[in-house]
Amino acid sequence: MIIRVGFGHDSHAFETSPSGRLLVLGGVSIPDGPPLRGNSDSDVILHAIGRALDSITGARVMGPISDALCRQGITDSRVYVQKALEFLPSGARITHVAIAVEGRTPVLEPWIDAIRSSVAGLLGIAPQDVGITATSGDFLTAFGQGQGLQAWALVTVVMESEDRVLREKPDS
Repeated sequence: MIIRVGFGHDSHAFETSPSGRLLVLGGVSIPDGPPLRGNSDSDVILHAIGRALDSITGARVMGPISDALCRQGITDSRVYVQKALEFLPSGARITHVAIAVEGRTPVLEPWIDAIRSSVAGLLGIAPQDVGITATSGDFLTAFGQGQGLQAWALVTVVMESEDRVLREKPDS
């Protein structure tokens, strides 16, 4: 059995003028906070998870592929994570995800269970296998001072063999 751990990070600034968009974190719309600026839905949690998956497979979904999807009008970050999952070898199984979010606003505590359930459903794991922490970072960074949000993710994957992790092209 082979265990791989992927690490990912993402950050976005808050929009400074009204756009009609909602803040989206872990695939959950959060009406309590200002939306994040970006080409997609700017979901820092799912972007960090996508990058963690990319670090396991060697794929570059979060970048060239997600940018191409954005240009096609596909801005839902759940689609990007689904694409990143396609690069895992058959038989690979995600066993745990750890997520940390830094920002001053919004207070995420009321949304943690919904985000855990959303991420778990997307990755095919149980909600108790998704850990989420949120902090202001004692207001030391731009994120802690309320200028945006950043997230880190660790994804643990178990594979039965050492088959090459990166597939040349995911099955369509």
